[in-house]
Amino acid sequence: MAIDIRRATEAAHVAAAAELFDAPPKPEWADRFLTAPGHHLLVAHDPDDGGPVGMVTGVEMTHPDKGTEMFLYELGVAESHRRRGIGRRLVEALGELARERGCYGMWVAVDIDNEAALATYRSTGGVAEYPVTIQVWEYGAEG
Repeated sequence: MAIDIRRATEAAHVAAAAELFDAPPKPEWADRFLTAPGHHLLVAHDPDDGGPVGMVTGVEMTHPDKGTEMFLYELGVAESHRRRGIGRRLVEALGELARERGCYGMWVAVDIDNEAALATYRSTGGVAEYPVTIQVWEYGAEG
């Protein structure tokens, strides 16, 4: 399936792809994300109707002794378009962007029982590192 992947640059692009996110995106947050340096949102569009069918977000993270790496923040594919390689294409596109931007690598946190995501990441060369745990601090819904 030929997919057109474009970088989102406006909150309207995010709103058009709202169904691909875990929750409805807020325009002010979308604007903040899109205008922040090192923040990237790529949207896959269906070649037949041009509508958004997948998205991936990435954030460049720089550390004084490690350099810059890409954090794959979120990947989403419309249920109607899953198992067609769209997620793989989006991850590959973000990886290509990371290399272009001088990142030394890319990483993602994923639930160990999310087989679909794990299969997608493996298909693009991702390697699981075990054991890992994530610590979370909650500061409120608007955090």
